[in-house]
Amino acid sequence: MDNRSRQLLKTLIERYIAEGQPVGSRSLSKFSGLDLSPATIRNVMADLEDLGLVASPHTSAGRIPTPKGYRLFVDSLLTVQPIDASQAQSMSGQLQADAPSQVVSHAASLLSSLSSFAGVVCAPRRAGVFRHIEFLRLGDRRLLLILVTPDGDVLNKVFHVDQDYLPEALIHAGNYLTTNYAGLSLQEVRSSLHREIADLRQDVSRLMLKAVEEGGAALSDPDGDIVISGERRLLDVTELSEDMGRLRQLFDLFEKKTSLAKLLEFSERAQGVKIYIGGESNLVPVDELSVITAPYQVNGRIVGTLGVIGPTRMAYDRVIPIVDITARLVSTALTHLAADSGSQVDPSGAGA
Repeated sequence: MDNRSRQLLKTLIERYIAEGQPVGSRSLSKFSGLDLSPATIRNVMADLEDLGLVASPHTSAGRIPTPKGYRLFVDSLLTVQPIDASQAQSMSGQLQADAPSQVVSHAASLLSSLSSFAGVVCAPRRAGVFRHIEFLRLGDRRLLLILVTPDGDVLNKVFHVDQDYLPEALIHAGNYLTTNYAGLSLQEVRSSLHREIADLRQDVSRLMLKAVEEGGAALSDPDGDIVISGERRLLDVTELSEDMGRLRQLFDLFEKKTSLAKLLEFSERAQGVKIYIGGESNLVPVDELSVITAPYQVNGRIVGTLGVIGPTRMAYDRVIPIVDITARLVSTALTHLAADSGSQVDPSGAGA
């Protein structure tokens, strides 16, 4: 491609992102800054179409970019808008929190509000240990397990038991686990309980073993580590909302989270911002969606990924720096929390 073709492609994509309508020769002539005849512009557009960079909707004489066109635009034609110091300071203030889970939740909401699309954060891997455990009776042989991590996060898990427990037994079991096993991994707790089970009341020992199993499941649930905010904003995107099949794909992605979790986990290996356009990731199979991600760190070690999910027709020049600075600010906030609590996020994901 020569410079003229690149400039016309850049102009076409910028106009389509701004207006959402196929771009014709007249608009390209007006906004490209090139002194070209309509015939010349049409010839260049035909060449770009042959290259698979633009397409012609049947109902319009104008053209729209393809995922391949967006990829070339993002990789070599885009000029990113930097975030000014005052906005970065405001973003930092919105991420202040007392626990890592709050930082993650605030980050997802911040990404959504700033981009006007869906914000997503893969929370830091939990170390598989607890600081405090207690039980609450819910009736019908159901108990609520309340598990507090060393970072101050609170996990709740409802589970069924095979008998009714008196409040005194629940208090005893919670106190025993907290006093003797706080700070150990749930795998270590399980092994110890099996050794000590003969010295414990049978009903209480069964309860504690069940709690360890349920607690391990809660701590290791990968879908539970994905926080999404603002997914309903994508209903306002015309190219997504007009096709019911596409909408089903979209909300299936948000509901099951498995593909999203794999994409975010894969993105942890990248340095800096990573951009997936259309279905090129093979994990988010919606051609009209793009995902912009960046990893974040605690004490210099990558522990998670965050990003924005939006239409391919998004303002990449504005969203890319939002994702980048948010990842940096989350890294700072979580590192400060880790220092204050004296705890470490387990970067290996090891645990129960």
